[in-house]
Parts: sequence; structure tokens; C-alpha cells
Amino acid sequence: MTTASERTGFHLSDAELQQWERDGYLGPFKVFEPEEMTERWNTIRRQLPDRSLAVYPEGGKAGSISNYDRHLDIDLLSEHILRAEIVDRVASILGPDVLCWRSEFFPKFPGDEGTDWHQAATFAHASGVPQIVWPQEEDRPTFGGTVTAWTAFSHSTKENGCLQLMPGTHKEMNYDESKGMEYDAEARNNTEKDGIKRGFFGYDYRQLQKDPNWRPDESKAFPLVMKPGECVLFWSTLMHASLPHTGGKKDYRMGFASRFVPTKVRIYPDTDEIMEYGGGISLEHYGAVLVSGEDTYGHNRLVTESRRGYRFTPRSA
Repeated sequence: MTTASERTGFHLSDAELQQWERDGYLGPFKVFEPEEMTERWNTIRRQLPDRSLAVYPEGGKAGSISNYDRHLDIDLLSEHILRAEIVDRVASILGPDVLCWRSEFFPKFPGDEGTDWHQAATFAHASGVPQIVWPQEEDRPTFGGTVTAWTAFSHSTKENGCLQLMPGTHKEMNYDESKGMEYDAEARNNTEKDGIKRGFFGYDYRQLQKDPNWRPDESKAFPLVMKPGECVLFWSTLMHASLPHTGGKKDYRMGFASRFVPTKVRIYPDTDEIMEYGGGISLEHYGAVLVSGEDTYGHNRLVTESRRGYRFTPRSA
């Protein structure tokens, strides 16, 4: 049997896997040189307004969902989710058979609030309905969740709202996602917590707390400053947040998150639309992407090429 330390490519070493198990995150590591990332982002940015082949319509009550899954229609993003620097590391964690089930942009502009501390195991936090479900097996993580690859498409600094992580908090959920949250569009950028502008995209994540008197221990947290082209992996169940944007008017932060699960996980089970942000959007054109190995379960609808013809070729284990 080949050990992690004997694998080639960007697979994790045994020491890195031990760090992952302990801390719940790894990185940042380089996917692109800063100059290349800036060039790629400038191209992607010009392509974003063309939604002719996007899988979700723009606007409406659930308009914020429209930034999901643009890897299904923008080729540079299609390529991004298959990058060896990301997929090899994710496969080291989840096993050889891996799906990308979602991607989304995380912009932060001058004056934007920070994102409140949160965890996600089933991504049911908005609707109360799980979007991913792990099988009940002995080897499943007790906390469920997804591996998130968060890539800085621009500089991510303390001033423009970089990520914050709380190492070692990924194995115990402090929130009950089945409760759901009330969406309030007016609350966005108008929420304060302990004197800091912090919300959750129109929601108040504190509504999900198992113990309403519990407070995150921010002394355990650190800010994750990243250069363009750097990426960090973390369990979605790791306590994470972001700082408010307090920087200059011409500065903004753009992050791109791609989310991965093993093929045995069920994605959007028994549902035909995403319910978030006060509305719903059809999953008619949605499909997960096999980025590594093979799918022997057949639980989920898969797409083998982007809507512009980019072939999704999974990496071999």
C-alpha cells in the first residue's frame, strides 16, 4: 500500500495529514503566481456578466445564489476546480473519488461588513433542509461537512476583510442547522456584533446557536492574509469568519471557494431547487463534477463538460 508520503504530485504528506486532522485546515499554498492570478481574474471578471449559459438566472428574491457554480459556464473556473494543486490535496483527505459540488464568489468591497463566525455541516442553515448528506458509516466524519478550497483572486488583507480561522474547532458543531434562519435583506451591512460590523449575508447566524449564551472564543482565532493565487483548505465545520472591509476606496477583496465531497455523499437529496436568500432557484441545469477517481455510487447527477464545452477530466487516484 502506498503511503501519503510516497505519493507524487501535490498529495499530502503524513505530517500534513496529521496537521489537517488536528487543526482542520491547511495552507495557504500557491496555486498560481500572483501575476498569473491577476491576469486570470481580469479575464474571468470580463466574462462574468455574460450569463447566457449560467446554470442559475440572475435577480429575483434568491439573486445571491446566482454567483454559485460559475465553474459550469466559465472555462477558467472549470479549469480551476480541476487544478492538481487543489485536487491532489483534497483527494488525500477525502479519498480518491471526489466531487466538486459547489463553487461561489466571496467579494468584499469598501465598507462591507465582516462575516460572522459560523460552521456548516449540511448547508441547511438557510432553509433547514440539508444540501449534502453523508452516509451513516463508521468512517464518515462525525461532523459531516465539506472540504472548502478558498482561493484569493486578489490580495486578502486585514484591511480589506481577510478570512479568520479558529484552529481545532472542526470536530464539534456549535450550531443546529436544522433550525433555519430568517432572511432580512435590510440587515446586510447593518448588523453589529460587539461593536463590529458582522453579519451573514442578510442572516443572523446566532439564530442557529445550540446554546444562545455561548460566544466564540476569538482569542483562538487568527487572520489569514493571502496573496493572489494562494489557496487554503479547511473543513466547513471549522469555525471561520472574516473581518470587515476598512481599507481604501479602490481596494477590494475577491475570494473564490470550491467545495468538495467524496462520491458517496448525496448532494441536494430529494430536492429540485435551492432555497436561500428569501427565494428558490431551480436545479434543472445543475450537476456535480467528478474531479478525481470514479463514481461507483450513482447518487448524484454529474456533468462531464461545462456549458461552453470544457471537458471535465478527473484526475486519477
